[in-house]
This record gives sequence, C-alpha cells and structure tokens, in this order.
Amino acid sequence: MAPVSKADKKVAVDAAAWMFNVVTSVGIIIVNKALMATYGYSFATTLTGLHFAFTTLMTIVLRCLGYIHPSHLPFPELLRFILFANFSIVGMNVSLMWNSVGFYQIAKLSMIPVSCLLEMVLDKIRYSRDTKLSIGLVLVGVGVCTVTDVSVNSKGFLAAFVAVWSTSLQQYYVHYLQRKYSLSSFNLLGHTAPAQAATLLVVGPFLDYWLTEKRVDMFDYNLVSVLFITLSCTIAIGTNLSQFICIGRFTAVSFQVLGHMKTILVLVMGFFFFGREGLNLHVVIGMIIAVLGMIWYGNASSKPGGKERRSYSLPTTRQQKLGAASDSDDNEDKS
Repeated sequence: MAPVSKADKKVAVDAAAWMFNVVTSVGIIIVNKALMATYGYSFATTLTGLHFAFTTLMTIVLRCLGYIHPSHLPFPELLRFILFANFSIVGMNVSLMWNSVGFYQIAKLSMIPVSCLLEMVLDKIRYSRDTKLSIGLVLVGVGVCTVTDVSVNSKGFLAAFVAVWSTSLQQYYVHYLQRKYSLSSFNLLGHTAPAQAATLLVVGPFLDYWLTEKRVDMFDYNLVSVLFITLSCTIAIGTNLSQFICIGRFTAVSFQVLGHMKTILVLVMGFFFFGREGLNLHVVIGMIIAVLGMIWYGNASSKPGGKERRSYSLPTTRQQKLGAASDSDDNEDKS
C-alpha cells in the first residue's frame, strides 16, 4: 500500500474539520430550536454563556490531561477578542429581535464581503476574478432561498451593523491570533472561553430580560428541559472548537462562504423536523445556485492566484540598479 502524501493527509484533515463543524452547527441549531419552540427557553445570551462555561470545563480537563500546553496571549489582545465576540453574540440576538427575518438574513450574508474587505485591507489579500464571481454566486443562491420579507428600521439597522462588523472582526481575529502567537485551536479556546463565559453569564440574564421581559431564574426547569440545555451545551463544545479549527486552517472568508452549506442543511432539515411547508421551486433553485457557487469557490480559491497575499517587491529595473550599485561599492571597498 502506497504511503499517504502530505497533500492527501491535509485534504482529509480539512474535510474532517469541515464535517465536524457542519454536523455540530446543524445539531445545535436543531436542539436550540426545539428547546426554544417546545419548552419556551428564550434566553439566548444566557444559553451562549452556558455554552462557553461547558467549553471552559473541556479546556480545563484537556489541560490536566496534557493535551493543552502552556501558552501566552497578551491581555489587550484577549480583551479586543472578547469585545468583538460578545458584541457579535449580543448584536445578532438583538438584530433578530428588531429586524424582519429577511433583513436578518441579508445582514448575515453581508458578513462575507465585510470579511473580504478585512482580509484585503489588513492582510493584503488579492482575490482573482473567478473567486469574486463564485462568492457572488453563493450570495445570490443563499439570498434566493432565505430572504423573504424585508423590512428595516433605524435601531434594527444599527443592531445589524454592529452584529456584522463585530462578527467579521471576531472571525478574522481567530485566524490572526492563531497565526501571530502560534496558538492551536485548543490553546486559543483555553484563553477566550473562560472570559466569554464569565462576561456572558453576568450580562446575559439582564439582556435576555430586556429582550423577552422574562427572567431566566423564573423559568420552569424540569428534567426534559434541563436535558435539552445540557445537550445544547455539550454540542456547543464541538461547535466552538470546530469553528476555531476551520478558521485557523483556512480563513474567515472561506469559513463564511462554505459555512452557508449549514444554512442549506438547516433549511432542508427544518422542513422535515418542524413541519414546515414543502420545498418550493425558488428555494430549491437558490440551494442549487449556492452549492454550485461553493464548489466554484473551492476550486477557484485553491488555484494559483485565486487568493494570495500581495507582495511589495521592488521593480526589476530598480532591483538591477541597486544590485549594480552594491557591486560597485564592493569593488571600491576591495580596492
């Protein structure tokens, strides 16, 4: 049997990381929908705090077992990440509350061009024409199958604006921090999860009360609802970890573009599990367009020049002049 090459191994690991993220993300959406729709647990921010509390416990166990090694993340970097991440969570929850579903989906789609802008400005990334067109095709496809009624107001627009930029910055920062400080996904989670859990569990009950006019401590916690909350928190460990793995191995843009496969899977599974109407023609067409766009993006971005960092080397003629000047200086020194 021929040995597995590094390229084949990378492809296998990349595919496993994407599959891990898709399965856990779709699973947590289904569990949370059942938890909120069936049992009325509408405390989304507090639930997210519990997710990070469970993730923190996971990182503590892994550190004790020796799977997470000591690492350093400067406090200012951690503080910036927590601000971006928490504004993302709060902004998305408030945006969903204040906007129509259609405008909320448009806001989520706009994270792709914002993430592209961040990579172009901060990382000097250049996209080929095919890569740009494939991203546009994904946006059109997902928009066709998810955007329905669109209405917006000033406070809803502000919430969506904060949510889009903070989410894009948080996802960019995941890749940036792993690259700059040589942190693994486990190490980065070990730094960020405790801080996010602490802040969200403090702020969450007050924000949830403001949004729902219900107190989290007055909820009727029975055995089944507690089991669903525990299941949601357990799946969230995989969701948080797989997000950091995928963004670390790829970029925030790739995570956003290919991540819309989860949107399509949630739509399909929603029709089966939650008794919605059957798939109509325009939704099916939108799904097909989006999937074709994702395939095109994967192919275009992996080609040479499809997505690359710009280099600012000197022009050839100028380099030659500088080289000639240095040669003459060397000759004068020798004489």
